[in-house]
Order: sequence, then structure tokens, then C-alpha cells
Amino acid sequence: MGTRVKNFQLTITGRVQGVGFRYTAVQKAREHHIKGYVKNQYDGSVLIEAEGEETDLDHFVLWCHRGPFSARVENVIQIAGNIKNYTSFSVKH
Repeated sequence: MGTRVKNFQLTITGRVQGVGFRYTAVQKAREHHIKGYVKNQYDGSVLIEAEGEETDLDHFVLWCHRGPFSARVENVIQIAGNIKNYTSFSVKH
């Protein structure tokens, strides 16, 4: 019985811009074999589209609830999405 690949779109609010959130997310995604992207939104939130094996994705989402040391995450909205077969994880501008 193998693990399932899942896709989530995460919207993270709080003090999450200007604190290294995107670049730390890239490191954490690579550690957990997550593919997709991270992007700052105009409303001050951070948007992440992440896909990977269920267990790896769970660990990455847990990190998103904390963020990097200087961030103050207030809320994480998590929506299941369709698999897009990303090949890497990067920062979108």
C-alpha cells in the first residue's frame, strides 16, 4: 500500500511578508520533497501551492502553521486541489 500524492493551496496570513517566509518555504519544501510554488499576495498574505506524498505534505503544512522564526502566522486556509505534477518548488513573483 503506497502513499497518495495530494495537492493543497495554502493561504497564510499574519506577519508573513518581509520575514523570509518564501525562501524558507523553498528550503522546507525541498527537505520534504514538496513540489509547487510560493508567492506573496497583494493583500499581505502568502500563497503556496504544494503537492507531494501525503505524509511529506502533512509535515510541510505543519511548518506553514509556524513559518520562519521572525514570522507570526495568524491563519492558514487549506484547500485541496488537483494534482498538477510540478517538477520543483520555487518562488513566483
